[in-house]
Amino acid sequence: MGLIGYNRMRFLCECLRDLDAGFRLYGGRLFVVESKMPHVLQQLSKEFRIEKITWDQDCEALYHPRDDAVKETCETLGIAWIERLGHTLWNPEDILEANGEEPPLTQAAFLQVATSLGHPDRPRGKVDLSDVSFLKSDGVSDGLKKELKLFDGVPDPADFGFRATRPHETPYWMGGECRGLDLLSRRLEQEARAFQDGICRVTQTRPNILAPATSLSPYLRFGCVSVRRMYWEIQDLYEEVRGGASTAHVHLIDQLIWREFFYVMSARNPHYDKMEENPICLNIRWDDDPVALACWEEGMTGYPLIDAFMRQLKEEGWIHHLGRNLVAQFLTRGAMWLSWVPGLRHFLRYQLDADWSVCSGNWMWISSSAFEKVLDCSHCLSPVTFGKRLEPSGEFVRRYVPELQNFPTEWIYQPWQAPESVQEKSGCVIGKDYPLPIVDYAQASQRCRYVSVFQKNVIMNLSFYLRIPE
Repeated sequence: MGLIGYNRMRFLCECLRDLDAGFRLYGGRLFVVESKMPHVLQQLSKEFRIEKITWDQDCEALYHPRDDAVKETCETLGIAWIERLGHTLWNPEDILEANGEEPPLTQAAFLQVATSLGHPDRPRGKVDLSDVSFLKSDGVSDGLKKELKLFDGVPDPADFGFRATRPHETPYWMGGECRGLDLLSRRLEQEARAFQDGICRVTQTRPNILAPATSLSPYLRFGCVSVRRMYWEIQDLYEEVRGGASTAHVHLIDQLIWREFFYVMSARNPHYDKMEENPICLNIRWDDDPVALACWEEGMTGYPLIDAFMRQLKEEGWIHHLGRNLVAQFLTRGAMWLSWVPGLRHFLRYQLDADWSVCSGNWMWISSSAFEKVLDCSHCLSPVTFGKRLEPSGEFVRRYVPELQNFPTEWIYQPWQAPESVQEKSGCVIGKDYPLPIVDYAQASQRCRYVSVFQKNVIMNLSFYLRIPE
């Protein structure tokens, strides 16, 4: 449980509770145990005659050893098993096979291969469980309950030692299919209005970081909402609103395409979340500064927009994708020149929708460590100018950085430049009540550009010499 925070565990428990409620409508329940799956199967087979088990495919290489152990246990016990694909639009292995057993290294190359396979299958309808005979709680012996550490019901985060970060506040993000489908309905209404105006990707074209989020990513991550359902409902909605099939369906589901791309890239790469052992990642010589890293993690960099997003991440478990790009850029090639790997670890701990493939891929991409543009620092987002453009009122900063709640809008994104009288009147003296900037952004970004050009030249020259035949 080390690499997971309270919000992620709470969301997962809510997902399980929602699933349990669905089973109880048919007289069943969800049995939750705390044990490794091979041991669970071995113990269950002693008390019950198990003929077949099924599960959803987890295509990430990180989990292959776990699933292989389950398959081996099934074969040893004579249990038939079925692994179905439901978490992705296309089977990553089909993409790899169509690309000559090699991963397509750019999104454009991936899209070309995926398009050759055709649209993904449509999702199946709602499952009818009325004819299913469910196991009752009294059908499990006390000995088996103890052996498998069976919970009486669906566990809470407290059962695993987690404590709420904001115990008296109702979270916006609630896990489960019911909440996920409600958000999908709202998202489709938002998309319909945008389609009528001829706009695709409304969350990027019209970003609003103050409004309640309509992202489905946490629900896709935990399987609450089918990615195929989202794909096809957006496609069908566009056809309905615009009066014809989409000729630019890629733009409609751009973020889903990135998700698929990263799953394919990681499918056969168990070192996908690392730098040195990762065959697709540049081994960049990043700086090593644990104190600076801790300031970034805690939202104490002295740059209000960076700090607001980082605090929102820890408090709520989610930040807008533009915020993710900004803070990741700032940590790596934009200002601090620190490795993307600790940033990934932090996101995997606190981000509700973080999964191993997509989160690792995004960090490599944003840090310019892999994919299309490696070691490219030519364009990075300034936390000052970008903040003024993204959210001019400064209310987002005031919401998550209360030290600055009385600061005038004029200085909200660069409070260190405010006159001392303004700081004192606002009740926040910079350097005392809120930190000074951890770096001078103009100087730091210029240094990042120089270092990246130097390292890129070294790597390219090294690659050239390695190709010279003896």
